[in-house]
Amino acid sequence: MKAMVLAAGLGTRLRPLTDNRPKALVEVVGRTLLEITLTRLKSFGVSEAIVNVHHFASMLIDYLKANNNFGMRIEVSREDILLDTGGGLKQAAWFFQENSGNDGKPFFLHNVDVLSSIDLAQMLRCHQEDNSLVTLAVQKRESSRQLLFDEHGQLCGRIAGRDREAEIVRPMRPLEPLAFSGIHVISSRLLAMMMEHGTFSIIDTYLRVSGQGEKITAFRADQYYWRDLGRPDSVRLAADELAQKILSR
Repeated sequence: MKAMVLAAGLGTRLRPLTDNRPKALVEVVGRTLLEITLTRLKSFGVSEAIVNVHHFASMLIDYLKANNNFGMRIEVSREDILLDTGGGLKQAAWFFQENSGNDGKPFFLHNVDVLSSIDLAQMLRCHQEDNSLVTLAVQKRESSRQLLFDEHGQLCGRIAGRDREAEIVRPMRPLEPLAFSGIHVISSRLLAMMMEHGTFSIIDTYLRVSGQGEKITAFRADQYYWRDLGRPDSVRLAADELAQKILSR
């Protein structure tokens, strides 16, 4: 199975930890975020991955080489300008289309700066059983950005910012706001549907295709450990939690 790790961001919220390195090489208990993400994906059957790079790109590429790509096939997608999640995936689409085109084979898309104990195998099973175009790991927690799902777990809209009006693409009721956790299972069929260009969020694509009737599904991950490592204090908390072996896999 294949995956993409989103690692190109500047990591501005992580300063000063990212003053001299990309955020993917920030360490938690002696392990970089990139190592943690790649080895976790590998434990769930991922053998090939593509990593997008921008900030301190050469340092990250050298790190992968020095670690023999952690025993995986690793490709690198260089971004001269930051393309955001959607633009980054679109540039890397070739990796998922080689040998198979858009046959619907699923792959993972995973932020490098999130740690979780989410059962990726169960998430993949749900994606396949529901015949979804995309499955998103979501939780009921506080966040300034919320995705809106109907009672069947289908994406219907979003709220971006605490005082912003909801953007609805499928007018269903009731709608439940849930926070996205930065982990996706995506059918390769999506790649041909990405009409957006340049720098754009993958959520924009999801909302558009959901409004057109495609199945973008929630995977409820409330029972799992999850932490966003966007700030230095979050990294310190994660170090304590890893030391306590909260993450078992």
